[in-house]
Amino acid sequence: MDYAHLMAVMRDAALEAGAAILAVYRSDDFEVRAKSDDSPVTEADEAADALISARLRAAFPEITLVTEEQAASHAQSADVFLIVDPLDGTKEFVQRRGDFTVNIALVEHGVPTRGVVYAPAKDRLFYTDADGRSVEEDGPFTRGAPGAMRPIHVRRPDNSALYVVASKSHRDAATDAYIAKYQVADLKSAGSSLKLCLVATGEADLYPRLGRTMEWDTAAGDAVLRGAGGQMVRFEDHAPFDYGKPGFGNGFFIAHAPGVELKPA
Repeated sequence: MDYAHLMAVMRDAALEAGAAILAVYRSDDFEVRAKSDDSPVTEADEAADALISARLRAAFPEITLVTEEQAASHAQSADVFLIVDPLDGTKEFVQRRGDFTVNIALVEHGVPTRGVVYAPAKDRLFYTDADGRSVEEDGPFTRGAPGAMRPIHVRRPDNSALYVVASKSHRDAATDAYIAKYQVADLKSAGSSLKLCLVATGEADLYPRLGRTMEWDTAAGDAVLRGAGGQMVRFEDHAPFDYGKPGFGNGFFIAHAPGVELKPA
């Protein structure tokens, strides 16, 4: 596969979708509807999904494409597939908190090997390069013309003073109880796949998620984390996290920098 071409298309698709999302985000009002699972959806989700899908299908017609907004049409993934969350963090979007992202990833044989995470309201753009190493690009972001890129890498953790990030919208007592098992120097909240990217950049050491997510929520951030030297494991047994599961549902997980002494569930 031509990973350089793949990443160029994925980056531009994320930027184009981000621009469409911001146009809605900055408007005076927008409609919020409930999907069949009661999760919110807006015109920004749908516009971003249409833009990304068109770009990826035109460039890679031979690769299976799975998106959150079209997931019902995919009962099962392929060995190699693209997976997209056009607007991750819709609750943050609706509440105008800024912690939302565009997520695009390539999964190969259960592993997210390439990914783009774009947080348009935060002006942050993370992705893997053609070799799978993770970078953060400095803005302003121009389609077709990448700017200055900085390699990112997880922090070397101090288990007596860990930096922890947790979900802003899905924090619960079970998550707090698990975090309490660690010696925490700093605990911050963030939305969407930004939490995975904060571990990738060394702004956090540990991100536990004791709640249901879907593969499109995590694949791009997981790819960025892996490309920065981090790991994402299953919560219950710390086994490697995989993709392409029936229905694309995730179990609980822990994202962390190597060296964090993981506590049992």
